[in-house]
Amino acid sequence: MTNEVMEKSIVALLKEEGKSLTVYNSLNGKKETFEPINEGFIGMYICGPTVYSDVHLGNCMTFTKFDLIYRYLLYLGYKVRYVRNITDVGHLLDDGEDRISKGARIDKLEPMEVVQKYTNGFHDMMRIFNNKKPSIEPRATAHIIEQIEMVQQILDNGYAYEANGSVYFDTIKFAKEGKGYGQLSGRKIDDLIAESRDDLKNQGDKRHPSDFAIWMKADENHLMKWKSPWSLGFPGWHLECSAMSTKYLGPTFDIHGGGNDLKFPHHENEIAQNMGSCNCQPANYWLHTNMLLMNGRKMSKSDGNTITPTQLLTGNSEHITQSFSPMALRYFMLHSHYRSTLDLTNEGLIAAEKTYKRLMETLETLEQINSSVVTGTEDETIMKSLKEMHMHMMDDFNSPRAIASIFEIIPKINTHKSNDAKDTIGKDVLTSLKKELSEMIIDVFGLYNEKEVNGDSNTVDGLMQLLIELRANVRANKDWASADKIRDGLTGLKIKLKDGKDGTEWSYE
Repeated sequence: MTNEVMEKSIVALLKEEGKSLTVYNSLNGKKETFEPINEGFIGMYICGPTVYSDVHLGNCMTFTKFDLIYRYLLYLGYKVRYVRNITDVGHLLDDGEDRISKGARIDKLEPMEVVQKYTNGFHDMMRIFNNKKPSIEPRATAHIIEQIEMVQQILDNGYAYEANGSVYFDTIKFAKEGKGYGQLSGRKIDDLIAESRDDLKNQGDKRHPSDFAIWMKADENHLMKWKSPWSLGFPGWHLECSAMSTKYLGPTFDIHGGGNDLKFPHHENEIAQNMGSCNCQPANYWLHTNMLLMNGRKMSKSDGNTITPTQLLTGNSEHITQSFSPMALRYFMLHSHYRSTLDLTNEGLIAAEKTYKRLMETLETLEQINSSVVTGTEDETIMKSLKEMHMHMMDDFNSPRAIASIFEIIPKINTHKSNDAKDTIGKDVLTSLKKELSEMIIDVFGLYNEKEVNGDSNTVDGLMQLLIELRANVRANKDWASADKIRDGLTGLKIKLKDGKDGTEWSYE
């Protein structure tokens, strides 16, 4: 057994035993054995943010959950093309105003200034939570041609109609032909057909209330519009993801994901558009994260039951008693399954911070343990827990159960702190333990030891203020070369400077 551990990873051993990755497919409502279209390769599309305001905490949780999934797929040896889009046009508010246009009006900026401002902020927050960058991050406005072409394909296939410059998807015709509209969300087409047709006059030019726009004619005050065969207008929000996922992953790919709130209408309409344009189901597996609650209730600005990522990091909120570090927050997000709701409470955050620190201390202790024992008394139980850790991750990425398996091992590691432990760990099992735990906690969970990275916070803050003042002085003297050298040197240390009207701020990348 011990020689086998040295030569093969636990995942390899599990595969030899017939264990396979399973995922819960929202399309069918059950767990399925994951089988990629092309062996060894995975195409994954995750719906990204609409960049008209600061990214909210629910978004951060969703993207962190999918970062865990991305990391574990990479760990399993797959080559993953991870596409996560930026929505910068077409996502309308209930009153019909484009979200980007509203952001531009409120901030008194050009629409693309709004997009860049909040895209930068989104990227900053993803770095703070240690989320890996996607392979491709397409913007909707950069793919207008592809979207116009898809609209034309849907029209040519008879699943859309043009009315007064706008183009609408014909959901009733699509459903009556047995294309499966409503399968993902569970929305019954009979309910759609039964909806009153008496108020169609209030539905604009749509033939049925369930029809949705795939191209919209813009009025004269609309800020973002493009020429098309039908009008000067802009694409529908649902169309963007269909066009971009198809362009970069093909008509059918492996995984499509997003939050539960996107099942209907966004993802349901994506499926209809892809089926309507090429008769192709866009993805074989649909994965959805559940929602973030706070103190047992849905977050809501109107009743004050809300908190921002920045407030969590600074502690500047009535809902919490202290600030929390990025890794403590990341751990808090991962200690619930991606399909389960997560209730954010002050007590839960404090507990997560303590548990995160215990994980980091365990890795430190583990590195200090040496063994010359060929076979130890703890070998069997440790290997059992390590195997269970991976079996849980291979069972629909069940991170909380994987963490529970790790905590079964932690007491056995901590008994070696005093170097007088009665129970022993064999040399080969210890090697495997160090490798497997480090890879799971750091590479898969995406956690790192903030103490090692940040050092003493007061000392680092003091040094950074000195460097910022030094750089300000050389800039005032127009010594740009020296200023750039300071900035570039800090960049090499993964420290980012941000110059603003109120001075220069710094942060870890």
